[in-house]
Amino acid sequence: MINFRDAHYPKDAILYAVYFYVRYGVSYRDLEEILEERGVHVDHSTLNRWVIRYSPMIAEAAKKSKRTAADSWRMDDTYIKVKGQWVYLYRAIDKYGDTIDFMLSERRDEEASTRFFKQSIDNNGLPNRVVIDKSGSNEAGLLNMNILLFLVGWIYLIEILQVKYLNNRVEQDHRFIKKLTNPMLGFKAFHSAQATLAGIETAHMIRKGQLSQIGIPAYRQFMSLAG
Repeated sequence: MINFRDAHYPKDAILYAVYFYVRYGVSYRDLEEILEERGVHVDHSTLNRWVIRYSPMIAEAAKKSKRTAADSWRMDDTYIKVKGQWVYLYRAIDKYGDTIDFMLSERRDEEASTRFFKQSIDNNGLPNRVVIDKSGSNEAGLLNMNILLFLVGWIYLIEILQVKYLNNRVEQDHRFIKKLTNPMLGFKAFHSAQATLAGIETAHMIRKGQLSQIGIPAYRQFMSLAG
């Protein structure tokens, strides 16, 4: 449960503002105006602090609440601009399109890929197979995971498929994320990019129905994650 005791605004107002930003990609100044029309007077810098503070905690709750993923994954990375430089958003979905996990990294290399796969497996369990593109670093990351599995005596290793057309689904899934981040014209700091993307990914999971709260409005599902 997220603690709102030190907040100077009602919990529902804060969560509604955070959800609106990460779901629709409006500017902070536009969001300030939208809230003011609804009787909530808050400046854009405070809205930014809310997104950075609360989005990661809500994302962690979403990861624990989402339905179990299939054991066939599609993994790929895409680009996000931070401080004028490209950084890398690692993402994986299952064969049905459900989000497995995501991770922002300043580098695109074997170490980052290995870290992403370890995080994803820790959060979701072992997949039977993972489809990737021709990236050597992503293949190396999966091979490292198989080496670890072998060393601990695991009989079944992860099947690695490098088939581009099978990976089209995750590439298409990137579009929702890019649709929201592109108008933001880049982030000013890595930690704020991490936090905002965590919120965007959570809103995307809710949009896909991964929290299985049928009939409940999306923003209410988002708010319920705060406890």
